[in-house]
Amino acid sequence: MTSTIDNAGPAHTPLPAPESMRARFRDACADDWKLCSHVTRTHGRTFYFSSQLMPPRKRRAIHSAYAFCRIADDLVDRAAELGPDNARNQLQAWEEEIDHPRQPVAIAYAATRTTYGIPSQPTRELFSGIRMDLEPGRYQTWDDLYLYCYRVAGTIGLITSPILGLRASGAATHAVELGVAMQLTNILRDVGEDAATGRLYLPLDELDVFGVDPESVMRGRPNGDFPSFMAFQIARARDFYRRADAGMPALAPSGQFAALASSRMYSRILNQIEAQHYDVFNQRAAISTRRKVRELPVVFTSFLRLNLP
Repeated sequence: MTSTIDNAGPAHTPLPAPESMRARFRDACADDWKLCSHVTRTHGRTFYFSSQLMPPRKRRAIHSAYAFCRIADDLVDRAAELGPDNARNQLQAWEEEIDHPRQPVAIAYAATRTTYGIPSQPTRELFSGIRMDLEPGRYQTWDDLYLYCYRVAGTIGLITSPILGLRASGAATHAVELGVAMQLTNILRDVGEDAATGRLYLPLDELDVFGVDPESVMRGRPNGDFPSFMAFQIARARDFYRRADAGMPALAPSGQFAALASSRMYSRILNQIEAQHYDVFNQRAAISTRRKVRELPVVFTSFLRLNLP
């Protein structure tokens, strides 16, 4: 599955063993938060890097949201290993942890939702998106693909924006736009990896406009004007990043810095795809930690522009 919460390769995060389950809901403890941090650090490198710019309590809250969503995402990624029915059953069991948290990550996430007033609906919509990958189909139009992007990534924006200190409810749409921008970035980066597993997350009608046969993409040898198709999609992703920027002033200052960092660093993946001449089959566009550090002065400048009179 190509997902905003899947940013560090194929390693998976297994559900905790049954003996680690709690008999009833309890308050989150230090070990719960540490497990969330471990999952985030291991599997979401850009996400984890940006979260280090937040105060500790908000940082751990962000990690709990990431870890909870990541475990759901992993169950679909492991569907071939688990078997479709088993994957569905485990996904349903994990969704039930929203209302009845018993496992450490779910308990931490429940504490986060209570502290920051995060409604459960975006998380449930996320599960609806993840289930779309259990029976992967193809997306005829951008509107079809947008629905998928909203469910698996726009919802992440809605989940995290209260933690980031969203001060105007009307700005939530910009949180969705940032999630969609990042998801489309993932899709473009992972075209080759997804094709290798029999998945195609590209609008079929737009492939046709550029003379690209979907089956040629699945074979890893796209025909037609594939570079122009990719350039078109990159322009679309950048437009979503630009629109999301309009919501940055509505966040608390600590949230602004982290969101700006995430946006800036993730959007650099698009630059890397261009630098690779749109070859998303033989190399993975990635941003090194050193490059992320070099981006921080730019992020800081953007932050000052938001906050200086």
